[in-house]
Amino acid sequence: MIAAYNHVYDSAGEPTESTEPTAETADTYDYVIVGGGTAGSVIAHRLSADPGTTVAVIEGGPSDVDRPDVLTLRRWMGLLGGDLDYDYPTTEQPRGNSHIRHSRARVLGGCSSHNTLISFKPLPSDWDEWEAAGATGWNAAAMDPYYARLLNNIVSVDEKDRNAIARDFVDAARKALDVPRVEGFNAKPFHEGVGFFDLAYHPEDNKRSSASVAYLHPVMDQRPNLTILLETWAYRLELEGTTARGVHVRTKDGEEKLISARREVVVCAGAVDTPRLLLHSGIGPRADLDALGIPVVRDLPGVGENLLDHPESVIVWETHGPIPENSAMDSDAGLFVRRDPDSEGPDLMFHFYQIPFTDNPERLGYERPAHGVSMTPNIPKPRSRGRLHLTSADPEAKPALDFRYFTDEDDYDGRTLVDGIRIAREVAKAEPLAGWLKREVCPGPEVTGDEELSEYARKVAHTVYHPAGTCKMGAADDELAVVTPDLKVRGLDGIRIADASVFPTMPAVNPMIGVLMVGEKAAELLGGGAK
Repeated sequence: MIAAYNHVYDSAGEPTESTEPTAETADTYDYVIVGGGTAGSVIAHRLSADPGTTVAVIEGGPSDVDRPDVLTLRRWMGLLGGDLDYDYPTTEQPRGNSHIRHSRARVLGGCSSHNTLISFKPLPSDWDEWEAAGATGWNAAAMDPYYARLLNNIVSVDEKDRNAIARDFVDAARKALDVPRVEGFNAKPFHEGVGFFDLAYHPEDNKRSSASVAYLHPVMDQRPNLTILLETWAYRLELEGTTARGVHVRTKDGEEKLISARREVVVCAGAVDTPRLLLHSGIGPRADLDALGIPVVRDLPGVGENLLDHPESVIVWETHGPIPENSAMDSDAGLFVRRDPDSEGPDLMFHFYQIPFTDNPERLGYERPAHGVSMTPNIPKPRSRGRLHLTSADPEAKPALDFRYFTDEDDYDGRTLVDGIRIAREVAKAEPLAGWLKREVCPGPEVTGDEELSEYARKVAHTVYHPAGTCKMGAADDELAVVTPDLKVRGLDGIRIADASVFPTMPAVNPMIGVLMVGEKAAELLGGGAK
């Protein structure tokens, strides 16, 4: 028998070994959580609050402890494409941008250690839409209490971080569009509004209040029943018939081992790596698995389907001079509008970047100005649906992400971006923002027709890294539903999924808080509610 040593963290955030072995084998725990990201951190915290319950978290990346490059919110853009990014490419997109790279974080805290931490409680209409789609018990009234349980420090952008040009953007949008100024987007549901975002951060030092900072850092060297296996990659589930018994992993040193679960395996690897893990374990569409020679354990046609995202385009202006330096994370304010009065919520959203965001326009020949700002029209409720699928039976081969951007039947998504560019121009013409702006760089004031604007908007479109939906929750008669409303994988025992992959539809707002709330509800379903 191998003694089990629980990780304790030194001042550099490196795991050390305790001196007291437990009585069980080193690799067996009550619960095994795959992914120490946004939802996984929540579940690990809640389950390990019971000292009699052993919990292992399998995290593919390193710790974020004492990592200022990770913990400093304003440094988020430096993480994209780096060694803490799984960096998934997109397949050819005939009507969109085929060069989009989807960042997925390879670090404790997951994408909450990697993103801007814009924090919106999903709107009541978002949750009610889930229940209508078959997610019984996930309506707004049922879900609202989970927001109050969150441990993250969610606050409006601090006054000292409210950049002067961002303040003037808020005033200009309010004047140009006659929308209300919102102070605290989570205070009550909204249809329209402009204001500074709520963020999960600590304004005094710009430190993230990520899932790992809020849920794991305070307890991970205090709870001997919580083991965090860092730089350990899960590549296949261990299944005994149709019951999940554990997870096969590979350590940083290349050692392969089985991490076993007495009670349940909880997969929280995100909308890309959760379906990837299931597919390599023989859980997914039979025809696809057969074609790759992967033995089929459970024919679930919905695994990898219903791939969602929040695509957005960009319009960029050169400013007369430098932008003031103060900011929380360079995209601190935003705008929501409702073009269709029958819409349950906002149907167009804008981030306001205090930088010239020209990565994709430059590919079309546009030049980045020395000083500039951007508005990014975003589709809150996109109608296009994509698909994730394996390209190889080798677990190390990256899956194919085919978002099928702008392929919805009536071109709602494309038309939304065209409307967005026109609305952004109206805001830019209004004072006090107009006084900052020297010229429109891209697409340029000469681009005015619907077809021209649509082509530009789609070719420079980018992601705000919100993939979701690939193991969606739904009713028993929905053949594409992968999990039931209690988050159990259909037809299997001993396994649940809790991350953005279970989203039946996309919330109209940034989804991170929704993922945290999924984590809180999952913990309760597992018997580890808030304590």
